[in-house]
Amino acid sequence: MTSVSCEHGINSVDDNEKRSLASYIKKYACSNAKTEDLWDVLEVGSGEPVKELMNSWTKKKGYPVVFVKVEENKLVLEQSQFLSSGSHGDGQWIIPITLCCGAYDVCKNFLLQTNSETLDIKEILGDKTEATSAWIKLNVDQTGFYRVKYDEDLSARLRYAIENKFLSATDRFGILDDSFALCMARQQSLCTLLTLMGAYREEPEYTVMSNLISMSHQVATIAADATPELLDYVKQFFISLFQYSAEKLGWEPKQGENHLDAMLRGEILTALAVFGHELTLNEANRRFLAFLDDRNTPLLPPDVRKVAYVAVMRRVTSSNRLGYESLLRVYRETDLSQEKTRVLSSLASSPNPKIILEALNFLLSSEVRSQDAVFGLAVSREGRETAWTWLMDNWDHIFKIWGSGYLITRFISAIVSPFTSFEKAREIEEFFESRTKRSMARNLRQSIERVSINANWVLSVQKEEHLANTVKELAQRN
Repeated sequence: MTSVSCEHGINSVDDNEKRSLASYIKKYACSNAKTEDLWDVLEVGSGEPVKELMNSWTKKKGYPVVFVKVEENKLVLEQSQFLSSGSHGDGQWIIPITLCCGAYDVCKNFLLQTNSETLDIKEILGDKTEATSAWIKLNVDQTGFYRVKYDEDLSARLRYAIENKFLSATDRFGILDDSFALCMARQQSLCTLLTLMGAYREEPEYTVMSNLISMSHQVATIAADATPELLDYVKQFFISLFQYSAEKLGWEPKQGENHLDAMLRGEILTALAVFGHELTLNEANRRFLAFLDDRNTPLLPPDVRKVAYVAVMRRVTSSNRLGYESLLRVYRETDLSQEKTRVLSSLASSPNPKIILEALNFLLSSEVRSQDAVFGLAVSREGRETAWTWLMDNWDHIFKIWGSGYLITRFISAIVSPFTSFEKAREIEEFFESRTKRSMARNLRQSIERVSINANWVLSVQKEEHLANTVKELAQRN
């Protein structure tokens, strides 16, 4: 194990690198050089196994996941290949590990060169804090290209650190992102992911909260397909999770706020509308009615119009089309491209299949510019089958209009990727078997792979014994 001290590691590496590069340029100024020649020079200058390290990354597919656990005050690290499909891959990398223990000034940097490594936590901590309670974060500020999986004890410590704002925004983002990826790959339970998400209730940073919102929609879809009886509890959990930020941000811009607050306000309120939060739906509809009477009303500034449009569509039915017709009127009367995009991206938010079909057909009309049609493919979970049938029925026309450019791949991925069954994956594959063109083959393959990953994820969630209790407890706790 090669170790680098925290205090001097970065500066010394930078200085060594500069000297090594200068030596490399001088040595090969008048001759040809191979990649390995650069590694050799850097290795001599740094004293580190640069060549072996770089070969482990450049000549292997994928990247690793590092599993971390605590055993009797020893930190055990094990590496393996990370595959989003959930398969167990082979591979061993030389991984530059960075870790902090209880504070950012208590850290250790080293190269993980074997499949496993054991560290003494007390040696890292010194006398600074208690080894049994200190949070431990690997891949500090997400500078390394690897996932990290923590055991239950370390996960609990990190949740405490997140709730108490001990970690940087980048690290809070990384912990959440890794957990979501691991859950999708069936290397971590949905219970674990949901419990972690609960720690972000008072998250202040836009990038972290935006990622949390995006994940919540995907998790809700998986939960709904795996355990329909728990969907209401899952929605309740996400509503309670987002309410703190929604109440803090409010509906109207505040003096001195930055643009990220404005963006977060729109995303948070839209999420609450999608999850069926009645107060948000009522307020959004009230403001939309004021907007219909006066397009300059301060009740509906541009940052929250998407919220109102989605909320209106969530209540549209075949017998109550007023909201849909009103939105079409907004679309037709505005000359602003951004406003048209907002409307298009909201029209298919209705839970009603007939309305969704109308919205999708509208995309093919002469009223929508061909380059804008893709904005209208954001279909509600209830409309997935309607959208897929629509795509098949209109494929020849869609391919004729969009098939020569990259936008055709947007049609495929937007409509295909949300499905979660192997049967649907086979159906999609069979439909495109005689319709695949070279330009869209890669995207189609990725979209079908995503469906298979989702299907495996659903099966995994269905086997979780404690999911019901966890979801109900989280919904009530927050």
